Parts: sequence; C-alpha cells; structure tokens
Amino acid sequence: MVVAGSGPIVLIGAGNMGGAMLAGWLKSGIAGSSVIVIDPGPQPAMAKLIADNGVRHETAAPEGVKAGVLFVAVKPQVIDQVLPPLKGLVGPETVIVSVAAGKTIANLESHLGAAATVRAMPNTPAMIGRGVTGAYANARVSAGQRDFVHALLKVSGPVEWVAAEGDIDAVTAVSGSGPAYVFYLVECMAEAGRKAGLPADLAMRLARETVAGAGELLHQSPDDAARLRQNVTSPGGTTAAALAVLMAEDGMQPLFDKAIAAARKRAEELAG
Repeated sequence: MVVAGSGPIVLIGAGNMGGAMLAGWLKSGIAGSSVIVIDPGPQPAMAKLIADNGVRHETAAPEGVKAGVLFVAVKPQVIDQVLPPLKGLVGPETVIVSVAAGKTIANLESHLGAAATVRAMPNTPAMIGRGVTGAYANARVSAGQRDFVHALLKVSGPVEWVAAEGDIDAVTAVSGSGPAYVFYLVECMAEAGRKAGLPADLAMRLARETVAGAGELLHQSPDDAARLRQNVTSPGGTTAAALAVLMAEDGMQPLFDKAIAAARKRAEELAG
C-alpha cells in the first residue's frame, strides 16, 4: 500500500483499536517510516511494535508536520481534551479519520477546523482483523482520499460507506454494539443448556463453539443467513421446534427491533 498525499499517517492513540489498525497497516505494506504515533504511554507490546518497525513515536504533536491522514483513535470521553493541541497537524491536504464513537464531524471541526473528514465506526473484532466498519465522508473528502481511507480501514475487515452521517448511529446500533449481542447469545444458550441438565462448563463450551463455528460458516458460505438457517432445519425436527419459539410474534425479531432502536437512540443522544 502506498501512502497518499504529501504527509505522513499520524495516528492519535495506540490503544486496542489504534494499535490494531497500526499492526494492520504495517502488515499491509505501509512503511513504518511513513507513520507517526502520538501517544503519551503505549503499552509495552505496542511500544515494541513501534520501535521494531521504525515508526516515529511522539508524546505530543510535533512541530512542522502536516498529516496526510490524521487518524483519531482515542476514547470519546477524552477527545475534547486531546484534539485542540493537534490543530497544527491539519493542512489543506489532510484527511481526518475518527473512530471515536458518538463524536460528530461538527465536533471534530470545532477542534481541528473545517477539513476533509471521515467518521468511521469499527467494531471490536477489528482487533483480530475480522471486524466490519461503517464510514461516512463529508463533502470535502476527494475520491482519492476516500479510496486511501478505505484501504486503511479495510485492514481490519470489510468497510461499508453510508450516505448520511446520521446513518452512523444505526451502524453503531447494529455492528458497533453487535458483538456484545452475540456474546450475550452465547451466555443465554449456555445458561439454557445448564437448565436442561448439562454441567455449566460443558454448556458454555458447546454454546461458544457453536456460535463461533456458525459465524465462520456464515463468513465462508455464499448462502445468506436465511438459507443457512433453512439448511439446518428439518421439518418437524428439534431445530424447527426451537425456531417456532424464537420466530414467534413475541420472539427474537421484536426484541431485536427494540434493542437496536434503543442503541440507535442512545447513539443519537451521545452525538448531540
């Protein structure tokens, strides 16, 4: 991958998400010398990755640098304190990319000025290269900048672009928060197995591996989820009996409708 623009990639924050992105960039072929990491205290493993790959590490914004890409990967709770000292890194060719949940482009502009800006929402499987990211680009982002940002984001999994910034709230509700729903599904399946008479540890292992395996089958198969469900459901069988409960009028769909709506509403509130 070739770095676009006239400046380096400047990564703000090398925690779990930022560190995962950096590792993916380096693996994809981006030279460490083209990346600057700004983080007051990266964890030892991340500090080693930075040092071993010739990545420049700074604890504060360096003078005389204009970023080609300013990649903001800090927690939203601290972004209002972190961003103001970084304004000098933004030049006329800079594209800002933020993965801070709930922080709007207007909020970013209030600290960094009007610029080409992408707001992105990855999810936690991005840390193992199996995430999915929703992204929105404002009107200042050029086609070339968008293509390069897409390449940066896709090191952690597929990237889906939305047409309106408000759609990021729905992305947050579905995929951003979605891994937690799946983890809770495992908990529920395991608890139901325990109540059916299995030892708790066995029920958890069965539930965990079932969900992990089903997810991998969904990932690899050309069939959609409905077809895969039908393939495992024999008429009058055990799966059909369970699905009759889960797919009832008061089953999973209306519950998920309410859950996604609640998550989206909270995302809108956090975004202001």
